[in-house]
Formats: sequence, structure tokens, C-alpha cells
Amino acid sequence: MFDLRQLRYFVEVAETLSFTQAAQRLHISQPPLSQQIQSLEADLGVRLLDRNRRRVALTEPGRLFLAEAKAILARAESARTVVTEAAAGFTGQLRLAYAVSVSFHRALPETLLRFSHAAPGVSLHLGEMLTGAQYDALLSGQIHVGLLRARPEGVANARQLNVEVIDHEPLVIALPAGHRLAKRDAIRMTELATERFVAPPRAHAVTLTDRLGLLADKAGFRPNIRQEAQQIPSLLPLVAAEIGVALVPASLRAVKLDGVAFVPVDDPEAHLLLAAASRVDNTSPVLESFLRTVREARAKLGLG
Repeated sequence: MFDLRQLRYFVEVAETLSFTQAAQRLHISQPPLSQQIQSLEADLGVRLLDRNRRRVALTEPGRLFLAEAKAILARAESARTVVTEAAAGFTGQLRLAYAVSVSFHRALPETLLRFSHAAPGVSLHLGEMLTGAQYDALLSGQIHVGLLRARPEGVANARQLNVEVIDHEPLVIALPAGHRLAKRDAIRMTELATERFVAPPRAHAVTLTDRLGLLADKAGFRPNIRQEAQQIPSLLPLVAAEIGVALVPASLRAVKLDGVAFVPVDDPEAHLLLAAASRVDNTSPVLESFLRTVREARAKLGLG
């Protein structure tokens, strides 16, 4: 049976109609080229080329075979490309989940943009998911990678998970623009002891609500939760309406809402983790390519 090398040799001769020119283009000597063409014709049982000392011409079977040879070579090159890109993580699919509070963090669009440019052949499936649910989905294989807000402490089979820190995002207090503390450079939690708070239900934002409880406990008070909102961004209209103040990730500053001011919290523990989690045993090139992109985005943004 003929091989791809013989097809390449035949195509060169057929297109140049010269064994001498074809040999030069293929960087081989003419005798081996002639031997390969003869072997190809013997295998097919037909004469592909009419040649004498003065000219080379395609026979009718040779003309038909030239089109087929080109198609076979093109498919072979396509197969090589598919395999190479798959091995490099440039094709395939990736199921990614991210916490709602990550939506406004600059690491998300930076990573997705970089990855879409680096691996346009990857089918990326995105979805919002709570941190706890992401760990369950990772362990069950429902998703390949998660951008989440807490380490897998207390998660069964946590050893099966790999967690890479992207950022320790500062937390800020969202205040009504006319609030007495709205123009401060920073706020101590003790100054908020008598304030009313708005917050998401703990089931919807465990890490953030627990962090609020921790910071308030250090300051000697228990937060007075006046109103809850299902999503963290939904807290801001409540703040603007002067229903209460809110502890939120600093990335929510991207939400330009009239009547809301953001002031940093003067406490070294006033931050929220952002990490990428995946299964330790997932050795997919696509996943590794995505995690490499996460690291590149983190470096570019100066996070850590």
C-alpha cells in the first residue's frame, strides 16, 4: 500500500512536470524520487505519468489520482493539527464555574480573554455556582475548574482537589454617599458597631458572611442585619436607599451606582480569597492550558 511520502513525491512531480525540479523542491536526489514514483505506479497497477527524456505528462488516471492525493495529504495534515492542538490543550472543552462575587473581579475577564485568544478551538462552558457547590461539582466531574472564594476545609475528599490562590481581594464597606464615614480613607470595624447592615443569606455567601462575623467579633459586636439580598451586587441598591451598610469585595467598585461610596476596612483580615480549584487527577491538556492562563493573568494584574 502506498504511503504519504509517495503521495507527496507524486504531487511534486505532477505539479512541476519535472523530476529534476521536484527533486530539488523535495531536497532529494532524482534516482530515489523516480524509484518511489515507479513503486507507487506498481502498487496502483496503473501508469500515472508519461515520461521521456524531453517531457513529463500526466496520464488520465494520473490526473484523477492527483486530486485524490492532494485531498489525502490535506486530511493527513488536518489530523496532525487536531492531535497536536489537543495535546497542547488548544482544542476540546472546558466546563468552568465561578462564584457570583467573582463576576466583577478583573481576573475573570482577563483570564477568559487570554484563554479565548490562546485556545480558540476550546469550547468553554461557563456558569455561576456557589463555592460549596463548586467543590461538589469538581469531585463529581460535573465541572473541570472552579473560580471560588474558600479553601476546601471540611469538604469530603479534599485531598483530591488542587487549589491555586489567585488573589486575596480586599473587602470594603459600601456606605450611603451622605454617610458620616463616606469620605474617610479607611474605617475601623469598631466604628460600625451601631450600624445596620445589609447582607446576603449565609447559604448564598458563606465566606463573605462569615468574614463579616469574624471582623465584627474582633471589634466586639454582632452585626445587626437589617435586610438580606440574594446576590452580593444586589446589596448596593439597598445601601443607596440608606437601609444599611454592607461589607463587599473591593471589585464591586466597578458597579457605578449613584448614592454609594466605598471605603476600605482597616483590618489585615479584611480580605476574601479568590482561587482556582480543580481535581488533582485531572491531567487534561485543556485544563493545564487554562490554569497556565490563570497564572499569566495573575502575574499581569499583580495579584497574589
